[in-house]
Amino acid sequence: MIYSSYRINLIASSQLQKIKQMKQIITAFAFICFFIQAQAQIGNNPDVPDHTPMMNKTWDAIDKMAYKVTYNGAKKVYTPFYPKELKALENKVVELPGYMVPLHSGRNHKNFMMSVLPVMQCQFCGSNGIPPMVEVTLKGTAIKFSEDPIKLKGKMIFTKDPLKGNSEIQIIDAELAK
Repeated sequence: MIYSSYRINLIASSQLQKIKQMKQIITAFAFICFFIQAQAQIGNNPDVPDHTPMMNKTWDAIDKMAYKVTYNGAKKVYTPFYPKELKALENKVVELPGYMVPLHSGRNHKNFMMSVLPVMQCQFCGSNGIPPMVEVTLKGTAIKFSEDPIKLKGKMIFTKDPLKGNSEIQIIDAELAK
């Protein structure tokens, strides 16, 4: 009886060691996966586009736009708030690098959104939530959609009532810049 109890304890101890080793392996694997994903999100993976080079003073100002929340009875009303850095760009011609985000299906676009992240990258991954975007209306003819970054030059305006259909910040009469 003592022998079998000793043997049971020995087997249980051996299995506990195996469980501990498996936990260590799983922990190490999870850490490696997390590290790889973190590296991909901060631009060290050449297969994942890094939006950092797209950021400039104009994008930084656009990114500061916020919403004031007020109430109309029980209904929440969100009103765009343009800080002074952004307000200083109103009705000014700006240059903006970024990626096309189509609003409609098709190959050629005259009206689209522009973002610091490409369409093929999840817009909700990484840090800081949704990236800044503006609506673009081209001055001339439509351009062919591209997954490569483009640079535009156009006049920045603010929509007075974005709930009626347009983006809060627009670049109008835009042309491709070189």
